[in-house]
Amino acid sequence: MQFEVTSRDGLARCGTLQTDHGAVHTPAFMPVGTLGALKGIGPESLEQAGAEIMLANLYHLSLRPGIAAIQDLGGIHAFNGWPGPILTDSGGYQVFSLAELRKVDEGGVSFKSVVDGSPRRFTPENVIEMQSRLGVDIAMVLDECPPWPVAHEVAKEALERTQRWAERALEHRQKLALPGVASWTGAVFGIVQGSFYEDLRGAAVEHLRELPFDGFAIGGVSVGEDKTLGRPIVEQVAAGLPEVAPRYLMGVGTPGDLAHAVASGVDLFDCVLPARNARHGTLFTSGGLLRIKNSRFGRDSGPVDPACSCPTCRRTSRAFLHHLFRCGEITARVLATVHNVSYYLDFMQQLREAVASGRLRQRARELTSGYQIADSKD
Repeated sequence: MQFEVTSRDGLARCGTLQTDHGAVHTPAFMPVGTLGALKGIGPESLEQAGAEIMLANLYHLSLRPGIAAIQDLGGIHAFNGWPGPILTDSGGYQVFSLAELRKVDEGGVSFKSVVDGSPRRFTPENVIEMQSRLGVDIAMVLDECPPWPVAHEVAKEALERTQRWAERALEHRQKLALPGVASWTGAVFGIVQGSFYEDLRGAAVEHLRELPFDGFAIGGVSVGEDKTLGRPIVEQVAAGLPEVAPRYLMGVGTPGDLAHAVASGVDLFDCVLPARNARHGTLFTSGGLLRIKNSRFGRDSGPVDPACSCPTCRRTSRAFLHHLFRCGEITARVLATVHNVSYYLDFMQQLREAVASGRLRQRARELTSGYQIADSKD
């Protein structure tokens, strides 16, 4: 993997991330395909929406259909039909989200499968190996993401364990590159944890800077905290990470969150918000959130967003989409997802153009103005 910064506007930057499966123009949003596909959208539609890279989840793919099955079918790209780069989470988010079904120790994490309750074991070593067998372009190391609120001492213990796991993951990655071992040329990203304690985040950055990772991620944000806590941490960590490597903010977020992080120097993003909100009838538009199930849209012949050129906005009225949601028609969720994902991808493209032209601050303010004030009618 190669990364080149092509333009700057303050701390913000545009770049090109070159992988074995094509280039990614950053800052970039990665749609989340937990099981290898974004709910409601196939790979061709995702390409047409403008996506260059997608995210899949190692934990869930390891349960169904299993790593061996995907490997035997030619790897994850052959399996899911997505031709571009793929990044996989390491299962670290499940350490946070499945707290009642897992046990953390120095060696790794023991899970109970969410499918059948069977035992599963993730270690820093086998997490890297599983991702290499899938043939992903970017692999994340196993980490421990504590919830918020959390005591400083507990957060420190989780961070130090994550740091030891990072070193073990790199050692195993090097073994996978030895002569005689099946080659895997994917990149490996380290993850900065430390909760919302500046001293812990600072220590995490200093530790990871000394390790030969291909890129770095900011984890542990958007775990229930107020934005007054999360955004300063993003600024602190992004400023401390190496200039030459891509920076990835995990699991964030709203259009305002994305604009703030881009201005702070972050390059990659993923979030379930656009697809999840779409399935519930909440649409992102240039004017702010639109809740299409509201009765006032029942006779509205206009497009979801007049400023959007996605297939949904070109051919579907608000009234028709409202009708489909009210009737429980599955097509409603598909059309809404196409729009929301297209909105996020277009939003990032406009931020890239703003950085390249030196107008990020002004353009970001324009693009997010509809999200600054809650619309009581919605």
